[in-house]
Amino acid sequence: MEGEDKRRVVFVTVGTTRFDSLVKSVDSEIVKQELFAKGYTHLLIQLGRGSYLPSKCEGDDGSLGVDYFTFSSTIAENIRSASLVISHAGSGSIFETLKVGKPLIVVVNEDLMDNHQIELAEELADRKHLYFASPQTLHQTISDMNLSSLIPYSPGDATPVAKHINRFLGFPDD
Repeated sequence: MEGEDKRRVVFVTVGTTRFDSLVKSVDSEIVKQELFAKGYTHLLIQLGRGSYLPSKCEGDDGSLGVDYFTFSSTIAENIRSASLVISHAGSGSIFETLKVGKPLIVVVNEDLMDNHQIELAEELADRKHLYFASPQTLHQTISDMNLSSLIPYSPGDATPVAKHINRFLGFPDD
């Protein structure tokens, strides 16, 4: 269908947790305007256990269409069909997205104490595999992002990242 070819979906996932600050951020007018300005047409948000419900919108009026759901048995198809993924910093979501070669913005839940997920997100951002943001800086990250500057992730990269995380957590190197 002709309309489907022009659909550029941003898929947002919070995993199985509660991450209302991320959902509120992507539902803000400034983030939706930045996404629309970058050529995205639809925003699909997986809410997890959160209580904040975004504003649904069809997107027919020259704005971003917005829809959401709480849980799904798998988000693999949502990731594969997305033009951009915005994810919490869970390693499963990160590596599932990178494995299929989708551009990714990882947003760290700053409400979690001793959050080792920050280490993973920072390391992968330093390697130019993804962008890294907080809920407060997400709009600026979207505004500044240049997806052509991202380096495709190769599964062979996991060993140094895993070693880095293990050292951070105090496990000995093998």
